[in-house]
Amino acid sequence: MKAITYRAYGGPDVLEYGDVPNPKLAPDTVLVRVKAASVNPVDWKIQAGYLDGVMDTVFPVIPGWDVAGVVEEAGVSVTEFAPGDEVIGYVREDFVSRGTFAEYVAAPIRTLARKPANLSFEEAAGIPLAGLTAYQALTRALNVGSGDTVLVHAAAGGVGSLAVQIARALGARVIGTASERNHDYLRGLGAEPVTYGEGLTDRVDALAPQGVNAVLDLIGGEALKLSPGLLAEGGRLASVADGAVLGLGGRYVFVRPDAEDLEALTVLAERGQLRVDVAATFPLEQTADAQRLNQEGHTRGKVIVTIG
Repeated sequence: MKAITYRAYGGPDVLEYGDVPNPKLAPDTVLVRVKAASVNPVDWKIQAGYLDGVMDTVFPVIPGWDVAGVVEEAGVSVTEFAPGDEVIGYVREDFVSRGTFAEYVAAPIRTLARKPANLSFEEAAGIPLAGLTAYQALTRALNVGSGDTVLVHAAAGGVGSLAVQIARALGARVIGTASERNHDYLRGLGAEPVTYGEGLTDRVDALAPQGVNAVLDLIGGEALKLSPGLLAEGGRLASVADGAVLGLGGRYVFVRPDAEDLEALTVLAERGQLRVDVAATFPLEQTADAQRLNQEGHTRGKVIVTIG
């Protein structure tokens, strides 16, 4: 099969396009014919070696954790999926080697859910990692529910835009920090936008004089440091970007594969409560260019690699 691989840590230039052996099918996996895969910052951070201290790497590596595709074959113990089923997945294992930027991926069933019927493969591929990050932070770490006011830092980004929609679906009011050029976009998602930078505390206080019930930090640094002072009594704080949140009494969130959570996101999408904006698409052989665009950090929406 055709795939993108790298044989040593580095930037986009280490990526190679070529033939690799087809993946083997373990009893509790399904072989997915990949239609689209999403580029996430974690892909090029792993590729640069940033997670070498916590995850074993087996070279050559096929990068990528997000996938949308069609089940080609099911393992002997699999009853959840059958050939022809359309699925999405956050295909993360406990080591780095077998990713989704390939024509096929052998995906453990714990990483998969059915694809939203109303989304294209390109749109659906943008849900798993970013959507699960937002969903698990909001529901597990922050316990967001109806009547809460939630502040999302970096609300117009890949995770942030999904977090806004998920929080709204949970019944919360959402305030989102973003640059001025993204304010109309956030309003379209159902958030009340505020601008980053000096005076942020005053701008949030003007919208929520009694404080917010929860803060979801997706950027770290100064925004995180300001966050405890924006909370109402009993307010909750979580970050997916900065471990310093632990010293501030909050929760640090690292997304995990979860089939039930992924199914919940599929349901939200099919109800029209969750949409994915696709910023750009690239064919598999141009994955390095897709990665470079993602590294720039200025895209609104997901960068997608299409296969087949």
